[in-house]
Order: sequence, then structure tokens, then C-alpha cells
Amino acid sequence: MWKKSRLKFHTITSMVNVLLYVCLLLPLPLGAFSFHTLPSDPCDPANEPGRRNLRADQITVLINGYSESRIPLLQTIAATYSASPLVSSVLVLWGNPSTSSQTLAHLAHNLSISSFGQATISLVRQRSSSLNDRFLPRSSIETQAVLICDDDVEVDHKSFHFAFRIWRSNPDNLIGFFVRSHDLDLSSRKWIYTVHPDKYSIVLTKFMILKSQNLFEYSCKGGSNMSEMRKTVDRMQNCEDILMNFVVADQANKGPILVGAERVRDWGDARNDENDDGRLESENGARKSVKAVGLSSRRGEHRKRRGECIREFHKLLGRMPLRYSYGKVVNSVGEQGLCMKRGKLVFCDQYQ
Repeated sequence: MWKKSRLKFHTITSMVNVLLYVCLLLPLPLGAFSFHTLPSDPCDPANEPGRRNLRADQITVLINGYSESRIPLLQTIAATYSASPLVSSVLVLWGNPSTSSQTLAHLAHNLSISSFGQATISLVRQRSSSLNDRFLPRSSIETQAVLICDDDVEVDHKSFHFAFRIWRSNPDNLIGFFVRSHDLDLSSRKWIYTVHPDKYSIVLTKFMILKSQNLFEYSCKGGSNMSEMRKTVDRMQNCEDILMNFVVADQANKGPILVGAERVRDWGDARNDENDDGRLESENGARKSVKAVGLSSRRGEHRKRRGECIREFHKLLGRMPLRYSYGKVVNSVGEQGLCMKRGKLVFCDQYQ
């Protein structure tokens, strides 16, 4: 089953790459395509999801884009999501202000013709490079659920659909494939950012499903304290995902949910094998320049800086809302009892 699923995933990805390559060869009338920008006031009460009739059976995908070197991978990821019947629309949020208008026009054109399903793919030029902007409410979002994801993480359809199904049963929780944790360092009496093998409290925006109302809560509510926390994100150029976890946990008084995935390829993870020029080796031997190039990808002090964010958010909020969760939800209900078969202890549903 794993080999068949993996083969299907690679086949779909290969088809997407071939078609995108063809698209790049087509003549481009630049004047015929444009990219979107946000309305002047995204916090207009009319944009609040609670006042609108939003679909519950589909999801809007928001892909954060910044590095021009990742554009080919970004196009593949956007096209793959658009092929899912669960996706209402795909919005690529471009946050690099130095990217030329011509490059963005080419990207907008290629995205607009690369959808393989009913979902449209649109390019949105962000009003600034602030990481907070990936959580701005948008009138174009017509679904109750939103997927926040990065431009360097490929997810197979089965895992994506399963994660959305888990969210529909737990709409007040954050759902994701990548988790971290906060903790209290007793020796220094400080909150820190860390990884635990048996518990977690933070879902990363590599892949994060949440309800669209959370975007409005993050960007438009919370008063002066929330405004100061968003300023911390801008100052640190980091931690927007941690702050969203603060917002959701404070409202729901619940921890996030980690979902098991069949195949998730994280091209931007610093633990990927690299050769001397920093190019990552793909599974078919192709060399792709997909290094950690985003705004918050400084490696050296990464964990320390994120610990500083947690302490600052805790100070401004006046309490610690993050809640631990344990275990992982998996898309399998196999037998757990052991039976003796052929002289070996195996799961009882094997060799049937």
C-alpha cells in the first residue's frame, strides 16, 4: 500500500512539473495578467468571518511565498493543492517587496493556468514583508477552514485530506504535521522553546489548519497588548506561528492536534543533506536550490530567539495559555494485540 501511494504521489508530482514547464515556455502577454493586493482595511468588520456565510466542506489554502529561487517548487505545490476537490481556492501570499513586477506578473500568469481542479490559484502581493501579514483576514476566503503552509513543504493528498477531516471534528484546535513545545527552565526560571519526545504545544506554519475566525482574532483584536505582540513578531522577524498558537490556545483552552502523515517532503529543513554549494539533492538526483532563505530562517540563534518570543508574549498577555497535547492521530486502525504465528509474536491481523 505504501509503495502504491508513493508511486501515485510521484506520478502526480511529475505530471505537475511537466505541465508547469510547458507553461513557462508559452508566450506571455504581461498586460493581460495582474496580481491582487489587499483592501486598505483588512480589519473592516465586514471581513469578520462570523458575519459571513462560509463553506464548511472545503478549505482555503494560503501559501507563503518569499524566495524567487523557490518559485518552481511553489508552483508545483500550489498546483497540487488545486487538484484536490476539498480546496476552494489557493492564494499565494508574496511577501518579498524587492521582487520585480515583471517577475510577479510571470508568476501570476503561470499560477492562473496551472490549476488542475475547480480551485483557482491567485497571487497576492503582500503590503509589506511582515510575517504578521500571512494571518490577515481576506474577503476572498469563503471557507470556515484555512490551511496556512510554506512554499517548501510537499504533502500527499491522502495526508492532507485526513488532516482536514480531523479539523472538521475539532474546529477549535490547531491541526498540523509539525510540532514543537514550550517549557519552563527551572534553573533559569524562564520559558523556553524546545522539543519534547512525548508532548507538544505548538503547531508550526509549515502546515497549520485553523478556522478563518482565528485570522481576524490575530490581526484585528486583542487591543494594545496584541498590537505589542505583533510588533514583537516584526522586530524578531520570527514567531508569528507561536503567537497564533497563543491566540488559539487562549480562546479554546485546548492544545493542538498532531496528525500522522504518509509522505511529507520538507525541502527547507536544515537537516537535509547538502553538497558544497548548498543545493539540496532531490530523490531523482536533480539538484534544487531550496535552502532556508525565508525571513525567519536564521539558524544559529533560532531556538534562543523563539524562547525570547515566548517570554515576551507571556509577559504581555499576563498568563501562559499554551496547553500540552499528547500522542498523534493516525489514519489507521490496525490490530494491536499480539498472537503467536509461525513461531513468532506478530500483530494478530497479519498473515490472514
